[in-house]
Amino acid sequence: MSEAAIALNRFGLGARADESPPADPRNWLTAQLAAYQANPAPIAAAPTSAKVAADLAAYQAAQRQIRQMPAPTPALAPPPPPIVPPAAPPVPQRDARQQARDTAQRAAQQDYINLVGARTAVAIATPTPFAERLVWFWSNHFAVSADKLELTGLSGTLEMEAIRPHVMGRFADMLFAVERHPAMLLYLDQAVSVGPDSPVGAKAAARGQRRIGLNENLAREIMELHTLGVRTGYTQADVTEFARAMTGWTVGVIGGGPAARFVADRPPGSFAFVPDIHQPGARTILGKTYPPGEEDQARAALADFAVHPATARHVATKLARHFAGDAPPPAMVARLETAFRRSNGDLPTVYRALIASPEAWRPAPAKFKTPSEWTVSTYRALSLADVKPQAVQGLLNQLGQPLWKPGQPIGYDDTAPSWAGPDAVMRRVEAAERFAARSGATIDARALAPRLFPDAVSPATTQALARAESPGQALALLLVSPEMMRR
Repeated sequence: MSEAAIALNRFGLGARADESPPADPRNWLTAQLAAYQANPAPIAAAPTSAKVAADLAAYQAAQRQIRQMPAPTPALAPPPPPIVPPAAPPVPQRDARQQARDTAQRAAQQDYINLVGARTAVAIATPTPFAERLVWFWSNHFAVSADKLELTGLSGTLEMEAIRPHVMGRFADMLFAVERHPAMLLYLDQAVSVGPDSPVGAKAAARGQRRIGLNENLAREIMELHTLGVRTGYTQADVTEFARAMTGWTVGVIGGGPAARFVADRPPGSFAFVPDIHQPGARTILGKTYPPGEEDQARAALADFAVHPATARHVATKLARHFAGDAPPPAMVARLETAFRRSNGDLPTVYRALIASPEAWRPAPAKFKTPSEWTVSTYRALSLADVKPQAVQGLLNQLGQPLWKPGQPIGYDDTAPSWAGPDAVMRRVEAAERFAARSGATIDARALAPRLFPDAVSPATTQALARAESPGQALALLLVSPEMMRR
């Protein structure tokens, strides 16, 4: 691959047919760090957490109202019915609670679709594709999964509200924004965590309510996945202590659990701290003692995690894997780690070290594209301007990577074995044929290929395109060529 092709495809999201290759690939990437826009028009018009949470709050209120309705009084025995011909059995009335849930699910699904559309529109048209790739990287690093009603709409707003504003800032600021976002607090059950010795926890224990207590999910994933990394020296006791420090962090109105009655007057979906469920006392985490400080106790621990050497190593390894290969080059990891540590987690400093790393510019393709990467690079290659969000969702579902639905806190895997199986490749071939059929003879794949991959189209691909029996067949071959499938 040429350096221009690497900048466009490995660092970016694929070239558009109507753009010129960068004359100075490294400067082109560096300039994007300043030119990046956190809130372009499609994102500004997308649903917000406040809107999604308001819908959820209305649904939860309706459910409470239905539960409080008196049970129907049994009717008196009716007189014997007249003899009539047998009729079809009556259709049973749907349960009111299920109807309310169906309404809420439709609203949440529409929010999800609108957010999918906003993200895709930005990715197709952006003049800063390297910066947008970084947004994707961090969104997967801080993964939530839209697998239940409360997360369907909020999964996308986490990326828009907690990732995008901080992708060119400090890692610590992004970390704080993510961990306080309603999507993360709900996904990992932090909203219902109760300190055992808090006023609410003590009363629950006295009443024998064993279901109310400490939940360690978010604390564990923060340490394992978001900051320090697995097996980096912390113990189960550190996780438990950090979970105790985090008690009290919850969500306004929609969080549920014992904190609900304390946050009923807060804006739906807002971050809330409830002292009555916070575990009192000092906490010792990783050998450091944090004095009692209510909300600020966990915040202080997070601040230390954000600049911890293990966090620098963890982030550097993931970035190197994403840009330089499934087996991250040790020298590159060390370089990024140093940039992170010396800058206290200043992300543009780390990105500049990434651009300067020779390992990221090796000519051989470094990565097999994920379904999301292949899909958006195809849209960009075809210069599509108006892609229906439902079509994007359908294609990503078919290819096995539905947006914001990894099904696990670790996010989608970033290595080839997860995406390069024969069945997965065949699905891309089928999708490529559909793209080619819709484009008809309007696109000349032979002319398009060198614009997408300047000075990087292999003789084998050139020959295959030349031998194609039709423009449509040539385009389908280009979309599943090695140049298009790898970056």
